[in-house]
Amino acid sequence: MALDISELQTITHDVIVVGAGGAGLRAAIECSRQGLDTGVVCKSLLGKAHTVMAEGGAAAALGNADSRDNWKVHFRDTMRGGKFLNQWRMAELHAKEAPERIRELEEWGAVFDRTADGRINQRNFGGHRFPRLAHVGDRTGLELIRTLQDKGVHSGISVHMECTGLGLMMDGGRVAGMVGYWRETGRFVVFRAKAVIFATGGFGKAWKITSNSWEYTGDGQRMAYDVGAELMDMEFTQFHPTGMVWPPSVAGVLVTEGVRGEGGILRNKDGKRFMFEYIPEKFAAETADTEEEALRWLQGDRDARRPPELLTRDEVARSIYNEVKMGRGSPHGGAFLDISHRPADYVKKKLPSMYHQFKELAEVDITKEPMEVGPTFHYAMGGLAVDHDSQMCPKVPGLFACGEVAAGLHGANRLGGNSLSDLLVFGRRAGMGAKEFIDANPGLPKVDEARVKQLIDQAKEPLMRPDGENPYVLHDDLRESMTRNVGIWRDAEGMSQGIADIAKFRERLKNVKAHGTSQYNPGWSEAIDLHSMFVAAEATARSGLMREESRGAHSREDFQGERKEWIKYNIVCFKGDDGEMVVQKVERQSGPAELEKIANASIEDVEAGRV
Repeated sequence: MALDISELQTITHDVIVVGAGGAGLRAAIECSRQGLDTGVVCKSLLGKAHTVMAEGGAAAALGNADSRDNWKVHFRDTMRGGKFLNQWRMAELHAKEAPERIRELEEWGAVFDRTADGRINQRNFGGHRFPRLAHVGDRTGLELIRTLQDKGVHSGISVHMECTGLGLMMDGGRVAGMVGYWRETGRFVVFRAKAVIFATGGFGKAWKITSNSWEYTGDGQRMAYDVGAELMDMEFTQFHPTGMVWPPSVAGVLVTEGVRGEGGILRNKDGKRFMFEYIPEKFAAETADTEEEALRWLQGDRDARRPPELLTRDEVARSIYNEVKMGRGSPHGGAFLDISHRPADYVKKKLPSMYHQFKELAEVDITKEPMEVGPTFHYAMGGLAVDHDSQMCPKVPGLFACGEVAAGLHGANRLGGNSLSDLLVFGRRAGMGAKEFIDANPGLPKVDEARVKQLIDQAKEPLMRPDGENPYVLHDDLRESMTRNVGIWRDAEGMSQGIADIAKFRERLKNVKAHGTSQYNPGWSEAIDLHSMFVAAEATARSGLMREESRGAHSREDFQGERKEWIKYNIVCFKGDDGEMVVQKVERQSGPAELEKIANASIEDVEAGRV
C-alpha cells in the first residue's frame, strides 16, 4: 500500500532545534526571546545531554581569579591551542562574548562556586594561561543544563522527546523541516519549519573507547551532508587523556580535567611522574612567566607555576599512550592519576562527582588511592561549516548549527572548558541568525512528499527483510576498525584500511535485519544510526589521510610534526553528484591584522595591553 503523506503526524513551528544539550537549549531560548514559535526535538529525554559531562567548568575571561585575564589572552590561548587552524572570527566572538554569557547564566539562576569576596570562582585548566573556568565543583555541565532547561521551559518552548531525525526536507534549495520517528512507538513524524538549527553533538560512538553515550552517532552531520552541507576539519578528533579504563563495563567514562586542575598528578606503573618528560620547549616558553621558570619546568622543577599535567589534551593523551606503548602503563593499559595528596575533605568538596563515580563504579576511594585512567574519544573539533556570525550553513539556506556539531572555533584541538562557553555564545548566535533568516524569508516552505517517502522507506528496510545481519555486530566491527586504524596515532596504511572497511560495511548495511516490530526496538534504531556513523567515520578517515602532517589532535606516525604548508588549508568533505564523498583542500583566508597581531604577540605584550 502506497504511503499517504496526509496521514502522517505533522508538527509545525517557525523553527525547530534538533538537540537539547546546552547549545540547543540556548538556541531555543534565543529563538523564543525573538518571538519565534520554537520546537526542540531531542533524541533522548530532556536533561539527558552530553553537556552534563563537561564537569570542569566554562571558560570565560572574567578576571576574577587573576585580574590580568582578558578576552585577548583567552583568544590567544584558543588560537594557540587550536594550532592556528581556528576560524579567526569565531575565536574572537567566543573570547569577547563568553563573560557576558556566563553572567547571563548567573542571572537565570546558575549557582557557581564563589571566591572569598563573593565573585564567581575560576580554576586552572589545560592550555589556559590563567584560572579561567567558572565552575560548580565538578558538576558544572549539570548546573548549566539545569539552568537552561528551567529557563527554556518557562520561555514557552515546545519539547518533543525521544524522537530521532531521519533526514531534512528541502524546498527550492532552502530547508523545509525534518522527518523523524518516535523511538517509543516507531511512528513517523514530519516537522515543518521555516528554519532548522542543529545542535546534535558529535559522533564518538563510531569508536570503541569513548566518553560519548548512545546518542552520539553523528546524526546532524549526516543529515546536513545529505542535502549539500560541507563537513570541515573532520580529521581533528579529541581523545580526552583521562577516561576510566577499569572495570571494562565503564571503560571510557570521563574523568574530568578538573582533577588535574585541582592538583592531580599522573604517574606510570613505576611511580614516576612522567609528564615532565613530554613538555614541548615551545609550550614551556610561551606559558611560563619568565625564561628562568621555563628552564626550571623543562628540567623537572616540581614547583613550576603550572604543572605539566595541564598541557593541552592532545599532548597529555599522547604522553599516556606512549607510556603504555613503552611498557610503563598501569595494569589495565593506562596511567595512574593521583589526587590523594590533597586533604580528603578538599577532594570531596571540589570533586564530589569523581569521588562517588570511582567509589560506585570501580570501588576506589580517590582520597586514599590513585585512579586508573587512559585516553577516550571525547570530542569532535570538526563538523558542519558555518557562517561565523550567524551560524548558518552557507550551502544550505535556513540550516544553522551550533555546539559540537559545528566546526570552526576550536581548530585542531579544543581547550578544556571552551566547549561550555562555545555552546552559550554560538547557541545564542544561531537563534539570532534563525530569526534574521525567517524575517527575510517569512513563508512556510512546502513539503516534498517524494523526499518524505524516500526517508521513510529507507528507514523501514531493516524491518522488512525476512533475515539478515545483526546491526550490533556491524557496529562493533566499525568501532574496532576506527579504533585500530583512525585512533590517537595514524598513518596512511591504517586510514586507507579504515576507508576500505567502511565501504565493505556499507555493503553489509544493505542486508541488516532488525527483528521485531518498530515499537520499542533498539535494534532498529541501531540499524538507522549506522548510516550516520559511516558518514562521520569516512569523513574523519579521508580528511586525516589528506592532511599529511601532525597538528593538534591529528597525529600521524608517517608525517610527524607540523608542516608550514598545511596551516594554509582546511579540509572539507561534501557529497558529490554521484553520491560519493568528495574531499578537498580549501585555502584559508588570513586573519584580520589586529587579531593576527594579538595571536602572535608575546604574552607580556598582551597582558600589558600593548596589542
